[in-house]
Amino acid sequence: MYSQTKIAIPIFQENCKDVIEVAQDCIEKGADILEFRIDALKDPNISEIRQTIEEINFPTIATNRINTEGGSFNGSEEERINILYECCDLVDYVDIELQSDDEYITKIKDTGVTTIVSYHDFEKTPDLNEIMYIVEKEHELGDIAKVAFMPQNLEDTLTILAVLSHCKDTIAISMGDLGSYTRVMASKFDSPITFAAGRDATAPGQIDIETMKALLNMNLNIMD
Repeated sequence: MYSQTKIAIPIFQENCKDVIEVAQDCIEKGADILEFRIDALKDPNISEIRQTIEEINFPTIATNRINTEGGSFNGSEEERINILYECCDLVDYVDIELQSDDEYITKIKDTGVTTIVSYHDFEKTPDLNEIMYIVEKEHELGDIAKVAFMPQNLEDTLTILAVLSHCKDTIAISMGDLGSYTRVMASKFDSPITFAAGRDATAPGQIDIETMKALLNMNLNIMD
């Protein structure tokens, strides 16, 4: 085993039939977890979404990403959260944004599902103190904190590694080509999950699953 950090592969498809097909491909390629990007669906139907998750029958993160953080869901906030809520008994994790109302996050967490409280900025990387404040708020509300920022320079990527070195149960990502190495280094800091690309890349700088597994194994061998 390369590390205790699990590799999650996002699935971003417009219909559930394709979600199932891509899921099987990702599982065959060695994913530890699938991230079902529900916001990609053209016609999100709760019954069909539940059937899809049951048919895939694999550890899954349910994500219904809000538009302001790179998502595609076009319904109301109440509809968005309700879809996530209806998935809680079938999935291992639910990703819900920090900017969501606290009551919605609590509603999801109270089901007993592991909550990933997330924050994304596709333009910049704040300073370390600001990021640490965000992570602290995420941990207060959920089980796992997730932050993803766009670096402007190498120093920004090192800020993300500093977050990982200080925080347990935290996913911290520096996006883009400049920050792609932080996705691999996450395993050195016992980050619970890192994200790689299968058929669908959902964020800049995602490394394909085959390369990610090779790099993680290489890191482990070097440490041994």
